[in-house]
Formats: sequence, C-alpha cells, structure tokens
Amino acid sequence: MTPRADASAPQSKIDNQKSKISIRLLAYRRLLVIALIVLAADQLTKIAIVANLPFPTYGEGRGAITVIRNFFYLVHVGNTGAAWSMFSGQSVLLAILALATLVAIFIWRDALALRERRSQLCFGLLCGGIAGNVVDRLRYGHVVDFIDLHFGSYVYPSFNVADSGICIGVILYLWHSLREPK
Repeated sequence: MTPRADASAPQSKIDNQKSKISIRLLAYRRLLVIALIVLAADQLTKIAIVANLPFPTYGEGRGAITVIRNFFYLVHVGNTGAAWSMFSGQSVLLAILALATLVAIFIWRDALALRERRSQLCFGLLCGGIAGNVVDRLRYGHVVDFIDLHFGSYVYPSFNVADSGICIGVILYLWHSLREPK
C-alpha cells in the first residue's frame, strides 16, 4: 500500500463512525426534538419567573400574579423535594436520581421501544421535563415552580412546565401501553 492509502484509512473509519452515530441519532430525532422543546419552554418560563417575581423569604408569604381570579396564579416557589414536595431538602439526591433515570432510559431504549413514534413522544416529554428540573437543581439548588391552581378551597401544589411534561409523558405512555400491549 502507498503511504497515502494508509493515511486515508483512519479517516474513513472516523467518517464511518460519524455516519453510524448520525443514523442512530436520526432514529430518535422526534424524542430529541420534543425533549429540547420541553426543556427550552421550561427554562424560558422559569427565567421569566425568576426575573419578574420575587422569591419570598420565610414569613413573607407569596407574591402572586393573578391570571384567572380564584383559579390560576403565577407564583415563585422553590421546591427542594420531588412531586408535591416529597423528599424535601434532598435536591442533590433527587438530581442524581434524575440523571440515573435518563441514563436508564438510554440503556433500555430498545426495551422501551424508543424507535416508535408514540414512545418518542412520551419519552421526549418525560426526558425534557427531567432535564429541566435537573438544570434547576444544579443552578438554584431547588426546582422553580410557578403555576398555582386553586379549585375552590383546595390549592393544588405549585408546578412548572417540566413537571407537566413528565406527567403527560408518563400518562401517555401508560395509556398506550394498556391499550396495545406487546
């Protein structure tokens, strides 16, 4: 072989590897696009809340913007726990658990049928939501919640766009799994 052929052989291997990675990523493009949309929407709304609503200190109560009187308010709440403030004060542990969940989804992507369109929608919502809350835990030490709903005298726990993505993704996945078991 000529020296020129030897020099191009490693380059063609690199190009081949890049091509394989591109093909694999294309198989999951819907999931990635949906996850990025959820992550972006979540972070943009949280940036707006952090910039425009003061974070209440202990004893001050919550400042709120009324969207629909007696029903929908925007607030600025820091949640160091998980859903409904479970495991409060465990933000680092919850961030590690969330990252482990994303790794597990990646590892078991074939078993979860993530190449299927429906699964990509469900897991795109779920992964985008998980990533959004992890970013908060790393940036602020807590998750920024801001959607505050009131149903008569009942006040639903405050939540955010990421939480909505997670819940909707899980509900859709369960619904599809129960409708068409494989």
